[in-house]
Amino acid sequence: MGIAERKIRQKEEFRASILEAAWLQVLSDGWQSLSIRKIADAIEYSVPVIYNHFENKEAILLEFTKEGFQKLADSLQFVKAQHVEPAAQLEAIAHAYWDFAFEHKEYYQLMFGLGIPACEKVNQIAEMKNMSTVMISTIQETINLSPNPDADFFLKYHTYLSILHGLVSIQMIRNDGKPTEENRRILQDAISGFIKSLLI
Repeated sequence: MGIAERKIRQKEEFRASILEAAWLQVLSDGWQSLSIRKIADAIEYSVPVIYNHFENKEAILLEFTKEGFQKLADSLQFVKAQHVEPAAQLEAIAHAYWDFAFEHKEYYQLMFGLGIPACEKVNQIAEMKNMSTVMISTIQETINLSPNPDADFFLKYHTYLSILHGLVSIQMIRNDGKPTEENRRILQDAISGFIKSLLI
């Protein structure tokens, strides 16, 4: 391995160690506790060294946001591929979204901490766009099979996402954020009604 390649690898490894220390902080104390100084102390480097790799704390948060949205997009794409009918795909996507939110609560809270991302932000960040594309394309496919193929698919996408995010958010502030089977039935009822509205 040449000197240039070694330097690149060392830089990547150090960057990864910063993110790992940051993630451990988050798991221990939550997103609000994250700070560059704490990260520097954890990996035993000075604060300026951290700034050589990340411009600020927001840059670190953005890395985790991208990672979270890509994980969610991959999960939605995986369950979509398990079904043929678009309506069944929408139902499976809804349950996968729900499961992701509670199995990866730290990611979800960062990804949606300020509500549903604005369209311009989604378009700027590929990982967010990947997630929304899975949902939008499935809604379009469902509408195309309905008696009303000219329905506003983008409006329906926002309705779908609002249902999912709203139900998850309500549950996260109740019962220590632990969903029950009753909560799952509420999700199913809401999504069944939404899918039915697309098909009439």
